[in-house]
Amino acid sequence: MEILADFSLDELYAKFNQYPRFRVKQIFDAIIQAKDYNKTNLPKDLIATLQQDYILKPIEIVKVLLSADGTKKYLLKLFDGNIIEGVFLHQNYGNTICMSTQVGCRMGCKFCASTIGGRVRDLSAGEMVGSIAAMNADNGVKTKRNFSNIVLMGSGEPFDNYDNVVKFLHLLTDKSGFNVSERNISLSTCGLVDKIYQFARLNFNITLCISLHATTDETRKTIMPIANKYSIADIIKAVKFYQQQNSRRVVFEYCLIKGVNNTPADIARLKTLTSGLTCHINVICLNENGGSLKATTRAEAEKFVTDLNKNGISATLRRSQGSDIEGACGMLRAKTLKKADNQN
Repeated sequence: MEILADFSLDELYAKFNQYPRFRVKQIFDAIIQAKDYNKTNLPKDLIATLQQDYILKPIEIVKVLLSADGTKKYLLKLFDGNIIEGVFLHQNYGNTICMSTQVGCRMGCKFCASTIGGRVRDLSAGEMVGSIAAMNADNGVKTKRNFSNIVLMGSGEPFDNYDNVVKFLHLLTDKSGFNVSERNISLSTCGLVDKIYQFARLNFNITLCISLHATTDETRKTIMPIANKYSIADIIKAVKFYQQQNSRRVVFEYCLIKGVNNTPADIARLKTLTSGLTCHINVICLNENGGSLKATTRAEAEKFVTDLNKNGISATLRRSQGSDIEGACGMLRAKTLKKADNQN
């Protein structure tokens, strides 16, 4: 079975050139609006033909948790029964969707619940489109785009699913579809250096976010296995190349872990590491997931940011949204899988 959302409108025109173009456009519109076959205006005979080989709606909403701050956390089911997560954040500067790129993750970062159980499989470009379409349709008029920003920061490492993510970005920014501005897209990577270079050469005008979380290789290796392959120096060199290609500000994500990466020495090293870069440090309060790592207090995190600013480093503390509904990536999925295992 092929997923129709894996194809752009032009690709669908070519694939189904035996049908009138307006019918193909109806298929494409149904994809964007997250419709089932029985909710379209397609003729019954065409629906019967398509259903044999093609999946129109690759994502189903299984569960929605609503936070007191208006954030919605989604549990989404794929056509093969696997589940992923998504988040819809209502924000003053435009609604944001945080999306997943893989079922699970194999990067093994100790502070992230997405890695629990490892990577099951990659999402196709169309499944990513389907997740966006499902959440968009649940938050306003289905025929309109009800969000401004997309962040690839959910479960999975985007650059570990490189080809599908690149295809998804083309589909997401296509004027025939959601037509999202590249400047309104952020992609977070734990630092797959070879892919950063490869991606930089594509000249996407999106914000690259680097999950740094430590200022020395020794510390980084204890919380992020990828640090055994790529050093911080390797990452900084790749970031400089990325900025040479598109001049976009890069964001370094820095999750504060008590007694691990929140010392004055870390602030001094961050100043050295970011020197000469157009960048921002997004400081994050750790969401404890049952492991050995412990969070700093909010006050300690605020002081860390203040000290960064005093040292001339652009930094802010990420506003916590959805903390009452397992808003951090991977937490709801992990809880759901654990509950299912306990019932079996």
